[in-house]
Amino acid sequence: MSDIIVSTIKLGRRYQMVIPAEIRKAMGLSERDEVLVARSGNAIIIIPKPKSYADYLMGLHRSIWQGIEPDAYIREERDSWED
Repeated sequence: MSDIIVSTIKLGRRYQMVIPAEIRKAMGLSERDEVLVARSGNAIIIIPKPKSYADYLMGLHRSIWQGIEPDAYIREERDSWED
């Protein structure tokens, strides 16, 4: 697991918050960057919005597909539809 940085921040008058400099630097955030905000139970999750979702998702679950030949897999799936 990577290092965890914990900071306390206050919500401003318009519910705005400032991400502490140490966290901004660690995440590579710059002014005008966008972040994604999600809720999971009682937790708020803030992650940088990917510049390119294609690049961000490239290689996702690579280990699951290890040792599987894509063309053979597709052919087998298509053959199963004809049954």
